[in-house]
Amino acid sequence: MVLDLAQPYQPHPDVFGTNLQPRRGGKTGGSPPYDELLYPFLSPSPSLDLDSSSPGPRARPPSKPKGLRRSGARPPSDLCPAFQSPCNWMRRSESICVVNRNGRGQGQIRSATSLPHLSKAEEEGETRSRTKSPCLLVALRPVNVEEEKARFFQSSYTYNPQFEYGEPVPETVLEKYKEASGQFIAQAVGIINAVLEKYGTYESFEASNGGKLLSKCQIWSIIRKYMQKEGCSGEVVVHLTEDLLSQAVMMVENSRPTLAINLSGARQNWLEGVLRHEIGTHYIRGVNNTHQPWHSMEGRKRYGLKPANPTEEGLASLHSVLFRKQPFLWRAALLYYTIYQASRLSFCDLFHDLARYVQDAGVRWEYCVRAKRGQADTSWPGCFSKDQVYLDGILRILRHRQTINFQLLAALGKVSYEDVDHLKKYGVLEKARIPHFMQDLERYMQHLNHIVTTNCLNDEELEQLLPD
Repeated sequence: MVLDLAQPYQPHPDVFGTNLQPRRGGKTGGSPPYDELLYPFLSPSPSLDLDSSSPGPRARPPSKPKGLRRSGARPPSDLCPAFQSPCNWMRRSESICVVNRNGRGQGQIRSATSLPHLSKAEEEGETRSRTKSPCLLVALRPVNVEEEKARFFQSSYTYNPQFEYGEPVPETVLEKYKEASGQFIAQAVGIINAVLEKYGTYESFEASNGGKLLSKCQIWSIIRKYMQKEGCSGEVVVHLTEDLLSQAVMMVENSRPTLAINLSGARQNWLEGVLRHEIGTHYIRGVNNTHQPWHSMEGRKRYGLKPANPTEEGLASLHSVLFRKQPFLWRAALLYYTIYQASRLSFCDLFHDLARYVQDAGVRWEYCVRAKRGQADTSWPGCFSKDQVYLDGILRILRHRQTINFQLLAALGKVSYEDVDHLKKYGVLEKARIPHFMQDLERYMQHLNHIVTTNCLNDEELEQLLPD
């Protein structure tokens, strides 16, 4: 399926008005190089041809925003609140924190807003040697992962990798995520089995539903059209990479919102779901958060806010599959299951255990590395449990979907669904953005109901699992 994104973004006339009320009830039912800056005010030339060597029509440069100086290296401050002050609004996962060394060599977490801009002229080796503070996502990826992968596969999957890390990860971070939960393990296994019963293997499901892998040129085109639909063209730097454990991640680099996308997972029918996750949820809620009186940590304490997660990642994960014909929550369920098992098994045992669900040995390896990250000797049980937040958040939102005001949940910024009713009288909504896919609430609710049915969930089960 080719995504039809040609229609320009048109804000809904009522979403910012006083009639924004809680919803109750609902119906059932040659390409650019890596690190290329997607928009002209961040690019070497305003008339950059993104793919002059490939056949077909060339991408037209976006029109220059009003008041934007042609020679400026940065967008004007009124384009996006993210450029006006340190971007702590983007702090939603380990991927946008960085690790520092203090005098004793111990790591601490600080905001990622001071990450240096990586010049394209620098060689990869120079970049790595100069970067003293990698983001936590990178810090948690072993520096010897390829060497250990080779040893593991050469041993016929009997060797437990011994991982090394370039930067010490703070003990407080490892301590926070060392315990796995089994609260939703039955639902995770049920979702996984629903996919296998219908398709036999996940690989068959992916081939039937994901579509072909996209070229870099195709990825750029889909991203640009999606940005137009959300009305945020020119606000986010995008680059493509093959060095992510996840499909994509929003982070801050050189005080700029930056989206990194994993080339190996960009599929024709699923890429827009990735953009709904990262841009339509994380980025838009982050921008809305900058207008709110609780945009700072002090403000969150003053208003008594709950943590943004698991709502943040649960909502984003639902948006990833929102308009799929078969919106299975496979990835969130398998991550939850894998981490639960990692807390009880060695790396080898975990790898063999996952064989019942994932045939591809390379994919299994990545899931195991993700669950065991932060661990040096993987012969022991242990996990990094953060990825359980996806299924946790999904189930909580689906449980309360009939009473959540989803437009307010987006407009109020980085808040939990539990805080919406409390905060709505204090929220600043005049400049709030609502994702384009959330403006037709009837259609939105129909798709949430479809997700519940497809994944063999039901409201009675969710109510028993998560009582008020």
